[in-house]
Amino acid sequence: MEIKYKNIKDFNEKELQELFLSVEWDSGNYPDKLKKAISNSHRVYSAWNNEKLVGLINSLSDGVMTVYFHYLLVMPEYHSIGIGKELVNLMLEEYKDFARKVVIAYDREVEFYKKCGFEVGEDKSPMFVTYLKT
Repeated sequence: MEIKYKNIKDFNEKELQELFLSVEWDSGNYPDKLKKAISNSHRVYSAWNNEKLVGLINSLSDGVMTVYFHYLLVMPEYHSIGIGKELVNLMLEEYKDFARKVVIAYDREVEFYKKCGFEVGEDKSPMFVTYLKT
């Protein structure tokens, strides 16, 4: 299997929906909004097995000092073969001169991000207001 990586933002709703729902992310239930969100991202790298979208990472940024990696997802059948790590590495290289690179990880993902060079912030707590309306 040869995975190819692309730096693109143009996806169709169906392929995004399939990717997001494969990892049980609620965002997949809003494919039209998801397509807009991805196209409005600062940068997007994706992983492809032939014509199938199997992984994606995006960034939101001020373009100078801070970048936030919002989505990182890989279809479950493609886990543990280095796709997530490669997507993170592409982003870290893209933003190597930025002072702050931020990710909010679920507890089960903390070790993965530590292996990618991230550190758990002390005396910091992620905070959210989440509301999606169809």
